Amino acid sequence: MANGHYDLKKAKNGQFHFNLKAGNGEIILTSEMYASKASAENGISSVQANAPHEAQYEVKPSKDGQFYFVLKAKNHQVIGVSEMYTTESAAKKGILSVVKNGPTADIRDLTQQTA
Repeated sequence: MANGHYDLKKAKNGQFHFNLKAGNGEIILTSEMYASKASAENGISSVQANAPHEAQYEVKPSKDGQFYFVLKAKNHQVIGVSEMYTTESAAKKGILSVVKNGPTADIRDLTQQTA
């Protein structure tokens, strides 16, 4: 199975963000918006460093009864948010995917394309 990778993108508003994708191409973690490309790259570095540590994750319920998780840096700042899952156990499987794929060094710079 293919390994995961990061897609680094520039949004229409000029800010930068990234998605961590699993080997199957599914988005498993999305970043916040960053004012600069360098800040977004630092965010990727933070995910790479924190992803292997299950203690850095928190599963949360959404208002509509679904579940999602956040990945936090050591300073407790959220550095990535998952997609929505129908069950808490599915969200926990998503965490395992980020644990596995997060450390990847495969970063695809798509900032020359428009979002």
